[in-house]
Amino acid sequence: MSEMTQVRLTDVFVEMADTLVDDFDVIDFLHNLTGRCVELLGVTAAGLMLTDERGSLQVIAASTEKTRLLELFQLQTDQGPCLDCFSSGEPVSVADLPSASKWPHFSAAAEEVGFAAVHALPMRLRTEVIGALNLFHTEPGTLDEDKQRIGQALADVATIGLLQQRAIQHRDSLTEQLQTALNSRILIEQAKGTLSERLGLEVDEAFVVLRTQARSRNQRLSDYAKAVLEGSEEVQAEPDEAPR
Repeated sequence: MSEMTQVRLTDVFVEMADTLVDDFDVIDFLHNLTGRCVELLGVTAAGLMLTDERGSLQVIAASTEKTRLLELFQLQTDQGPCLDCFSSGEPVSVADLPSASKWPHFSAAAEEVGFAAVHALPMRLRTEVIGALNLFHTEPGTLDEDKQRIGQALADVATIGLLQQRAIQHRDSLTEQLQTALNSRILIEQAKGTLSERLGLEVDEAFVVLRTQARSRNQRLSDYAKAVLEGSEEVQAEPDEAPR
């Protein structure tokens, strides 16, 4: 690992650990996690599933739209490495999806959108598993030991951050916090679709606009999404580089 990579890795861990603030935004925090995984681990895309108040997995963040849809497909068909990872609490790695016979529907869907390998890491603290961090690549191959350790460390830090935020806000349970995030996610998905149609953008581009505008106004992503849906915010911006 180069010195520059080590410095960047340190910066990211500090960023991920910085949840002790009043305006902590769960959705933005988890989208940052997927983006940093792509940046640091050399994968093509990343997605994140968390449990809701009923203990069911839900897609909460993804680095690309096609990744989000593939994650949703796993839930709809009730099969895939990410679900197995959550159930077992152990990493699941598939180096060559086209040859994986355990999840035929998922493997076919992943291949259709260009993914050839997937590596799922549990979101856990001790024996409690609250979700899975899923890494996708367009090229077949394993995730080397160092990258898997970094990915698991990022997942662990994020899990601790969620638990830490619960304590700060005196939440009764982690599931209540996660349910709040999932409810916010619905608003964000609706706003993405609205902006995509209104501005003539791809859904991924519309999300970049939404997130950038929310940050520039110092608003929570879900609050800004609600304002867009209600028509109290007029968005004319063109998509720019995603906020870092």
